[in-house]
Amino acid sequence: MRAIWKGTISFGLVSIPVSLYPAIRREELQFRLLRGSDLSPVNYKRVAEKDGKEVPWDKIVKGYEYEKEKFVVLKDDDFKRVDVEATQTVEILNFVALDQVNPLLFYKPYHLEVGKGGGKAYMLLRDALNKTKKIAIARVVIKTRQHLAAIKPQEKSLMLELMHFPDELRDMSELKAPEGKAPLKTEINMAEKLIESMTSPWNPEEYKDEYREALEDLIEDKIKHGDPKPVKAAKTKRASNVIDLMSVLQESLAASKSKPASSTKHPAKKAASKKPAATKQAAAKHSKSRRKAA
Repeated sequence: MRAIWKGTISFGLVSIPVSLYPAIRREELQFRLLRGSDLSPVNYKRVAEKDGKEVPWDKIVKGYEYEKEKFVVLKDDDFKRVDVEATQTVEILNFVALDQVNPLLFYKPYHLEVGKGGGKAYMLLRDALNKTKKIAIARVVIKTRQHLAAIKPQEKSLMLELMHFPDELRDMSELKAPEGKAPLKTEINMAEKLIESMTSPWNPEEYKDEYREALEDLIEDKIKHGDPKPVKAAKTKRASNVIDLMSVLQESLAASKSKPASSTKHPAKKAASKKPAATKQAAAKHSKSRRKAA
């Protein structure tokens, strides 16, 4: 991995040298738009709505639509006026209890690797956060944009997780509230039993991206054998809004009891993972090239 940012954590008068590394990896399969008749790639053009003419890059400006079809143009100098000073510091603003922060505010985690000479201060911050059960709220500038962020202890290390600003979250009042009669006490008790019967220890290895694996299998098969014969779609029953909740809960509870504890595992996927290297590379060519570039 290559660090995307290097700087320091400012903790009162303490400075901790750190490097920032992405904590998640999401490799999407890359698809090109093609013309169906000859599989020629289709490119995008910048076309003006008014006359349908293509617009070159040097004739394009940025505008903010303050009313419908009314714009104010912002130039490069305008953006420079409000540009945030790009310091190489994660500035801790305050400390808060984790359970007081809306989980929806967190959205992108990064690993914080300690730099040379910062080991003791790094461990001090990590251990203090663990003992107080708190997280640090900070601000940091990454790639010219200022972010709100949280510093959290994670096993033997620290993590920095970017956060949404609170005014970016949609108000729940915009959503339609559930209607109808409240669940009966017997239904709630049955639901609790169902939840208990389906409860198991957390094992992250049990969960796979089944859609991606199935898509890779399909691509591999197409590379080997071409397009398969079309399959006639089976008729599906329309779902009914009228539900006998108690009977459904009872059936679900009976079904959960009959399943083994390891039912969430996918043994079939293990066989699928043993694909020939060549076809696996063909299916994930773009994903690998992107990772290498990163």
